[in-house]
Amino acid sequence: MTAMTNIVFIRHTAHDFLGNKIPGRLSGVHLNALGVKQAEQVGERLSILPIDAIYCSPLERTCETAAPLAKRLHIKPQISEAFNEVDMGEWTNKMFSELDALPEWRNWNAFRSSTLPPRGESMLDVQARVVRQVYELRPCYRCVAIFSHGDVIRAALAHFLGLHVDLLSRIEIDPGAVSLVQVYQTTAVVRVVNANALDTELLPQLSDH
Repeated sequence: MTAMTNIVFIRHTAHDFLGNKIPGRLSGVHLNALGVKQAEQVGERLSILPIDAIYCSPLERTCETAAPLAKRLHIKPQISEAFNEVDMGEWTNKMFSELDALPEWRNWNAFRSSTLPPRGESMLDVQARVVRQVYELRPCYRCVAIFSHGDVIRAALAHFLGLHVDLLSRIEIDPGAVSLVQVYQTTAVVRVVNANALDTELLPQLSDH
């Protein structure tokens, strides 16, 4: 059993829905040209870390982001539903401009703990599935790279920071951003939040722990 496990969260890189529509769990959403370039950069920069497992959401955009790192490390990514995108229900594939006028959308963004998308998933359920999986992985690995989605990573970080899920908007997770949590048996330390993989200060922070 490992005394401490480095959990490296990476958000998928750019795709054409970003800033325009909610892809949710919609299939067929692939990285665009910028996203492919960003994924290669993430893979190159993180490949020097002592990563012994790669997990990712089942959606194409996360698997494609993980692929360059997996190729460099010769590690086959393991697909986990625990790291899947939030099920956005009836809001899937909707334009943000359509949603902005809806009171339900405003409630969802202000009061995540007690509201959910129509026929969708609650943020508390998202947080529970992610954190449960992290603690299942902790005894098995020294350093795990997890490729997931913005709100899913926010939910995990909120848990480890002791932050209420209604305050998720205070945590920014950009496409391709890297966050690091060191998880022990009875505690956790958040070391890095929303770092650019190309940041020269990031790798020493990750590799020294």
